[in-house]
Amino acid sequence: MFEVGKDIFKSGFSGVCGDAQARKRLGVMHLVFLVAFVVFIGRTLQLGFQGTDRARLAGSDGEWTVQRADIVDRNGDILAKNVESGHIILRNRAVREKDREAVAQTIHQALPYEYSLAQAIELVNSDRRFVRLKKYASDSQREIIKKARLEGLEIERIQTRKYPKRRLFSHIVGFVGSDGNGLEGAERVYNDYLTENKDPLRLSVDSRIQAVFYEQLSFAMQKYQTRAAMGMLMNARTGEIIAMVSLPDFDPENLSADPVANRLFKPMRSVYEMGSIFKIFNTAMAFENGIDKEYYVKEPFKILDKFGRVATKISDVRSFKPPRPNLTVEEIMMYSCNVGSAQIALDLPEGTQKEFFERLHMDKALNLEFGRTENSIPQKKWGQVERATVSFGHGYAVTPMHLLLAVNAVTNGGIYIYPTLQKRSVGVVRGERVLPDEISARLRPIMLRVAEETSGKQARVAGIQIGGKTATAEKIINGKIDRKRNITAFAGIFPVNAPQYTILVVLDEPQGTKESWGWRTAAWNAVPTTGKILDSILPLLFE
Repeated sequence: MFEVGKDIFKSGFSGVCGDAQARKRLGVMHLVFLVAFVVFIGRTLQLGFQGTDRARLAGSDGEWTVQRADIVDRNGDILAKNVESGHIILRNRAVREKDREAVAQTIHQALPYEYSLAQAIELVNSDRRFVRLKKYASDSQREIIKKARLEGLEIERIQTRKYPKRRLFSHIVGFVGSDGNGLEGAERVYNDYLTENKDPLRLSVDSRIQAVFYEQLSFAMQKYQTRAAMGMLMNARTGEIIAMVSLPDFDPENLSADPVANRLFKPMRSVYEMGSIFKIFNTAMAFENGIDKEYYVKEPFKILDKFGRVATKISDVRSFKPPRPNLTVEEIMMYSCNVGSAQIALDLPEGTQKEFFERLHMDKALNLEFGRTENSIPQKKWGQVERATVSFGHGYAVTPMHLLLAVNAVTNGGIYIYPTLQKRSVGVVRGERVLPDEISARLRPIMLRVAEETSGKQARVAGIQIGGKTATAEKIINGKIDRKRNITAFAGIFPVNAPQYTILVVLDEPQGTKESWGWRTAAWNAVPTTGKILDSILPLLFE
């Protein structure tokens, strides 16, 4: 019997066996054990010095094993991929004396611009134990080292994450950190899948359509000298994001090349007062509440306080010319009339606007499958002035993503569809009814007339009916309206009779041009930009 913590052989080995031969056998066994133990420890330390990359990258047969799944677009185009790379390292103590000259020549051959032959010879004959000669060596450089097969000259195998489309998908795909885990975009959101699976992660986006958005938004930024430009396209029925661009952007393979601020994904993280696109919602509320009359719009509309004094006057832009003094609810939206919109809002039952925007999830941050939006900034109070200005998109700030999803909901038949970045097959789509189908159907023909007859005409494309609504909103800087800075946008749906796609283009602080005679409104910048995008992508969407 023995106790835990006590020596089994209390009297040493001599007490186990009485004869000298037995003691000799035990001594030999003891020596063999010590030698084996020393060899084991030595090999363990050697692997430790070499790093664990080889163990992680190679399977039992020595083949390269991918640590992180690819990311591809809906057509299988590669957006992110792990590729084999390696650092070239020199372990001087492992170099055989007879090979020193050959090792130096091989270093110079593989890395002629980094090491002259004299420098390589000096390095090989130095007392340094470990030298990383080249990080992320090229395929040709590594091949030279492999063919040489010289002890002490090795390749430390690693995997690096490559993004073939570079800036085109920088915000959507994101990037990984030094530990290989996702830090932004799909790399972060779907990190578990990417590390646990070998099959590619297939996103809903289309590289061809994304490229069109990127090209036209880049052109718009340059032409109109904007601070930023954004564009999104979503499948109105499935919620699949087909394209999503935010400029300025960054290079995911060279993060230091761009300001950190460029990583901000503005469609979800920037909040704006979105202007007259809100008139779509104002009209929907009018229809829901049975408002069916004409409003006098020829002069500014005065809002009185409780003492009968003029609290504020609602007016339209100078270019607004009503076709006649009194307009219907439909015409007020079609001609984007602020005066009429304000009067409609004040005819709505108290609390209608607040409830409607909550119904469309515009009152708070959205926790979406692929990330969380910024918080919206709704009205703090709902007095007459606030209700009037919200009717044309002032005083209620949201992200472009909020706006895209809300426009989609009220025009696709009244179903709020939650967006996805993953390719969806035909089946059940997550959504909820927020508006009666018949009211949604009444909005679409008005949006068609906007695109055919008024401010959205430059978004027209032959062969398909496109509906839309423009927006131009003056920005608030330090709590005050800055009339020299604005946001312009165009929200569109197509085909109008049965929308399959919803598009949103937003330009931040566009400047006037000679072509626009100095005008900075959406009709002169966001609309023609959208038109160029649509003209290029429609053949791809309906091929």
